Amino acid sequence: MDFTFTAEQDALREAVKGFLADRVNGDYVRAMADDDAGYTPELWDEMVRLGWTGVLAPAELGGLGLGIIEACVVLEEMGRLPLPGPYLSSAVMATLAAKHLGQADLLRSLASGSAKGAIALEENGYGHPVDTFRTRARRKGSGWVANGLKPLVLGGRAADWVIIVARTEEGARSFLLDGPVGDPVPTMDPTRRATRIELVDEPVVPIGPQGDQTALWRLICDDIAVAIGAELVGASEQAFDLAVEYAKMRVQFGRPIATFQAIKHKTVDMLHAIEMARVAMHYGAWAADAGHPDRSRAAAMCKSYAGSAAVKVTGDAIQVHGGVGFTWNCDAHFLYKRAKQDDLLLGGQSHLRKRLASMIIDPE
Repeated sequence: MDFTFTAEQDALREAVKGFLADRVNGDYVRAMADDDAGYTPELWDEMVRLGWTGVLAPAELGGLGLGIIEACVVLEEMGRLPLPGPYLSSAVMATLAAKHLGQADLLRSLASGSAKGAIALEENGYGHPVDTFRTRARRKGSGWVANGLKPLVLGGRAADWVIIVARTEEGARSFLLDGPVGDPVPTMDPTRRATRIELVDEPVVPIGPQGDQTALWRLICDDIAVAIGAELVGASEQAFDLAVEYAKMRVQFGRPIATFQAIKHKTVDMLHAIEMARVAMHYGAWAADAGHPDRSRAAAMCKSYAGSAAVKVTGDAIQVHGGVGFTWNCDAHFLYKRAKQDDLLLGGQSHLRKRLASMIIDPE
């Protein structure tokens, strides 16, 4: 097991960092938070040209043919902004789902940028999202229809198609819905758009292997959890950097607040949490790419710890800034909102900790 990045992975990181530094800043993030679409087609097209929408797509389908580790390298840098738009929902979540479901045409469209996708899995309720959804699909004539409510479809507004997960007589199955229509849903993170999709005898097309796909969707969720963990680490890093920089320049009682013991202790705790989350993320990415038997355990550790660490670190960054941290012109609150939103995706940290405990101590 080697957690040292290759020269190619380091080059990818520098390329992503350089591009985003040149194209995206705090003003862009604030503008997109108020924008109806939440991203600019020009920036998306540039990311397509650079191949970032095809990081996880196989090379023979027009992608870069890379793995979770490389996707985490990209997402960590994007999390530092945080980058507005549907990159996570389309280039990561939808791509991983299409990949595991063996959907070559969908992968080709995602990698080429000709389409954006999303997944509609999570519904109201506590626990693993694969266990809590109630949407059902049934045969009607020669086709299938779905009925149910998907209350939060991340990236649904920008998506050309959505993969709906629904229950059938065989168990959990995947269905393709072209041209999804839904109502906008407000989220904690103003830099991302989500929709509420209500399905009433909605015609859908079954995709993926025959039979129950529950185990397959657990695997998809594990890979997505690691990817979200990388974004959380990036948001934590940026929040830490902002807090340290502000503490060095903010003068109170005749000296920088960075010299106060309380600030020193807080920043050290922040750094410790970030480094532990980074280790968990690296292990989760390695386990996913290697197909290691512990990949589910590693994914649960990654997102549960990275989620709690990011919420704490980004919240502490606001505290270091004081009242300034709550203002619109300070980037700290955007990082906190991204951390809170990411933490709740795929069931949240409490569910993941419970799942991890069951894998460790529950009887076989």
